[in-house]
Amino acid sequence: MPFLGQDWRSPGWSWIKTEDGWKRCESWNQELESENDQQHQISHSIILNSDDEEIFNNEEHEYASKKRKKDHFRNDTNTQCFYREKWIYVHKESTRERHGYCTLGEAFNRLDFSSAIQDIRRFNYVVKLLQLIAKSQLTSLSGVAQKNYFNILDKIVQKVLDDHQNPRLIKDLLQDLSSTLCILIRGMGKSVLVGNINIWICRLETILSWQQQLQNLEMTKQVNTGLTLSDLPLHMLNNILYRFSDGWDIVTLGQVTPTLSVLSEDRRLWKKLCQYHFAEKQFCRHLILSEKGHIEWKLMYFALQKYYPTKEQYGDTLQFCRHCSILFWKDCRLALLFKDSGHPCTAADPDSCFMPVSPQHFIDLFKF
Repeated sequence: MPFLGQDWRSPGWSWIKTEDGWKRCESWNQELESENDQQHQISHSIILNSDDEEIFNNEEHEYASKKRKKDHFRNDTNTQCFYREKWIYVHKESTRERHGYCTLGEAFNRLDFSSAIQDIRRFNYVVKLLQLIAKSQLTSLSGVAQKNYFNILDKIVQKVLDDHQNPRLIKDLLQDLSSTLCILIRGMGKSVLVGNINIWICRLETILSWQQQLQNLEMTKQVNTGLTLSDLPLHMLNNILYRFSDGWDIVTLGQVTPTLSVLSEDRRLWKKLCQYHFAEKQFCRHLILSEKGHIEWKLMYFALQKYYPTKEQYGDTLQFCRHCSILFWKDCRLALLFKDSGHPCTAADPDSCFMPVSPQHFIDLFKF
């Protein structure tokens, strides 16, 4: 009769009592079970026909083999636990109706981030959230949340490799994540990491592989017989450049054609970008002048970016209802057609209770 160990961290291992004592029953899937049966038969033949030293070596080899298979199974990114909930209740303390509280890992598991990355309006938002989690909150996630984190990250990388959009954002995310993992793995024992060290080493190797793939990414030249960007008049090209809020996007667009290269060096463009992101007091502390005494606004922007955070812009974000304490994705199309608030709100005027949630605010909601 199998015995199920009681453990607060998991359902527990399955154990079977034998003549030699209690042994753990490992039945993850049919493939592993068949391999274990083969190894079990081999071990019996060696026990019957070998010396004690050979028995010990075989058992040690069998244990190491099982351990590697177990770690590989646990690290299998195909094992996903995605929820597709559009909203969750954020409770920070126990009440008569609810016990416990909502954690960052639970919110990350339950909200539909897997579908959000397919929406061009929400893609940058999800990437920024993953980057902030990688920098400071990775160890606070549960094992399931960590697995979902890397599953979503895998989907993001594959999407970028397929459509060749936003590779710079993903490179920055993977760079921060690899740096964090290197520090955590080196300090193993001093910091809290959920899971086996072998799993984290496998994840780090996967991240390095993704970085290599993105490094070797080549943009295919599209053959288009219709209207192209270079066919637009100068004032329209200039208006497009003034719409960007990220300096690196302006630099990248300036490399497309010689005309865009000239327009991207416009001092007024970079001045307006600096004034949008930074305050005048910050300008005075980091003035960069040319030989003629003019302010180098382009150099100023990248210098100020190292010292001060820039304003964030997203096409769509999570929303938080102050009346219901509910975090949710709001579908603008459904809101217009059916007056859907995105969650079962009981307020008289739901729209007045909604507030956009930035990636940093999302993390701060679960700091108790």
